[in-house]
Amino acid sequence: MKIFLIGFMGCGKTTIAKKLATRLAYQLVDLDLEIEKALGQSVASYFAEHGEAAFRKQESDLLKSFPYAAQAVIATGGGVPCFFDNMEWMNANGISVYIEMPPVALAKRLAGGKAKRPLIKDLDEAGLISFIEQKLQERAGFYERAQLKVNGINLTPEGLHTQLLTHVTV
Repeated sequence: MKIFLIGFMGCGKTTIAKKLATRLAYQLVDLDLEIEKALGQSVASYFAEHGEAAFRKQESDLLKSFPYAAQAVIATGGGVPCFFDNMEWMNANGISVYIEMPPVALAKRLAGGKAKRPLIKDLDEAGLISFIEQKLQERAGFYERAQLKVNGINLTPEGLHTQLLTHVTV
């Protein structure tokens, strides 16, 4: 089973993916790290040099061509579900899990690492919260297509595992 973790940047996809993969003895795939390896540069620098459209195409291609193990936990980038047919592809090839969090909580998590995130690097606190609210509204239709929705506040790998067990055998 492939478990695709989706949600807004800062919701904890990578952190939970690492812990859940360890707990289940599944392969861990961090798509942002894999795309950096494939492109030979950071997401931020590729984004700045080539623009969002080119990045989203590379991201989608990698999502669909990566040699996943039969059992894998995949931390996706926050925008992955919102482009091309990525959400449908993930749902057809595994279980998608939306880690949902309120905008203020996301802003607190993101405040210290804005420099490496091209979409938010120049925003102040109020601008960041406004940006998150707007993007969550734009992305809601994609995120809501996830097969499982979980609250990201205090989410643990054990709690996520329990919720997954109610949906599929992992």
